[in-house]
Amino acid sequence: MRPAAVFTGLAGMAVVAGLLISAEARLRGGMGAGDMTTAEAPAIETAAETAPEAAGPSTPISDADAEIIARGAQPAAPSPAPAERVAATPADPPPPSETPGGQAAGPVAKKPIELAWPIPENAGVLSFGERRLQLAGIVPTPADRVCGPAGRQWPCGMLAKTALRQLLRNRNLTCDLDMAEWKGTVTAACRLGVQDLSTWLAENGWAEAEAGSPLGAVADKAKQAQKGIYGGDPRRK
Repeated sequence: MRPAAVFTGLAGMAVVAGLLISAEARLRGGMGAGDMTTAEAPAIETAAETAPEAAGPSTPISDADAEIIARGAQPAAPSPAPAERVAATPADPPPPSETPGGQAAGPVAKKPIELAWPIPENAGVLSFGERRLQLAGIVPTPADRVCGPAGRQWPCGMLAKTALRQLLRNRNLTCDLDMAEWKGTVTAACRLGVQDLSTWLAENGWAEAEAGSPLGAVADKAKQAQKGIYGGDPRRK
């Protein structure tokens, strides 16, 4: 027998013996808990030994390729969160004006104010210098008004003004006003003592009542009695 054949046979027997010893050691060490059989162990070791040779040498990559791979592995930057919307709330209404006592301010109450030297401009309007005051509840009778049928007309407006002037005789009046001083023309109820001037004019027929005025019934009685502007010329009587 050739020495080479003998050497090959001994080497084969050594390999087989080594594989058997290795498999027994693994079984004793508890590997696989029955997952790996004795027949599978030599095949795994043989595959492990031949794997590096099949894979061959690793191929190196360039710096440019490495940079591209690194950029692709970076996580995308999170998108900015949308700005929160602030719900617009309506502006609070301004608080109502209050008086020093804490109560809401209301209309100013009228109060009786004494006025001196009233001068009638007509039967219903009085002047106090540059200020004017119209008596409440009546329609003033213009001073140039003419009454009566054709041929018997008479200056009823002038006589109505004269009648009011004779009643006043420049005496002080008490009128219900917001303030003692005013500008232009105001409307107010005025009294001479306890006599209401508007009522006196309506009762004597020297002025007509306003629509809806409480003096309407009084003016109707004067008209039925043909007093003042509803009658004839008092100078002929």
